[in-house]
Amino acid sequence: MPSQQGSPTVRRLRLGQELRLLRERRMLTGAKAAHELGWSASKISRIEAAKTMPSTDDIKAMAKLYRVDGGKLDELFGLLRDAEQRGWWEDYEDALPEEYTRFLGLEAEATYQRNWEPQVVPGLLQTEDYAREVILATRGIARITHSGVRSRVGARLDRQRRVMHRNDPCTLVIVLDESALMRRFGEPSVMREQMEHLLEVSMLPHVSVHVLPLESLHPVNTGAFIHLNFTAFDDVVYLEQLYSAHFVEDLGRVAGYETAFDHIRSEALDEDESRVLIQRKAMLWRR
Repeated sequence: MPSQQGSPTVRRLRLGQELRLLRERRMLTGAKAAHELGWSASKISRIEAAKTMPSTDDIKAMAKLYRVDGGKLDELFGLLRDAEQRGWWEDYEDALPEEYTRFLGLEAEATYQRNWEPQVVPGLLQTEDYAREVILATRGIARITHSGVRSRVGARLDRQRRVMHRNDPCTLVIVLDESALMRRFGEPSVMREQMEHLLEVSMLPHVSVHVLPLESLHPVNTGAFIHLNFTAFDDVVYLEQLYSAHFVEDLGRVAGYETAFDHIRSEALDEDESRVLIQRKAMLWRR
């Protein structure tokens, strides 16, 4: 289960979702509701999509139009209060892309996470030195200051503490390509430490690590993706490209990513076999 405080990002989305459902139950279109409230249709749309935070007066006006009872109104105000809280990731807003901070907000309340990574060790499992080298490697195509590098490394470590070691950690299932264990970032000592750390975290009860060997047929030709499950919210898939990122929220496509992940995992080594392969790579980086 997610933490009691919850994620303000998820609360914002849930608030928008609740308001949309209440409107639809009254058989009102967004345009009709906006007309009755004396608002623009875009305001209704942005509130329901969690792109604009409603005020207390906005909630009261919508609740009156939708004929909401006192108990439901209290629930909406509770979601609004939680949505107005700051998430830990907001401390790094200046250093991180907007879509990534939204992802961190969603991840904070995910109960199950599937991650396919064909190129690098996933961020949740990176050591500090490996993370720094991965971030530094992007300076060939993007301008990142020294302080920017420090902020991004700090955000990555903070994310690990809050996701991997919270009281109610989500189940994390990761499949990474064998090439991710072989691609060097930094000195061999950095890679050796990373392999040893990967072995250590793979032993955590809520973490499952699988490696897709190079000699296996690649079952799905796709880049990295992360699929998040929630208890009270629809699943989403997060995708990163070179200069952008976006979310897949269409339920049919999300289900397709889940099927793709399960297919990739079926072709990968099991957990014990994966640890043996990771241990071999760690020994190679000792040379």
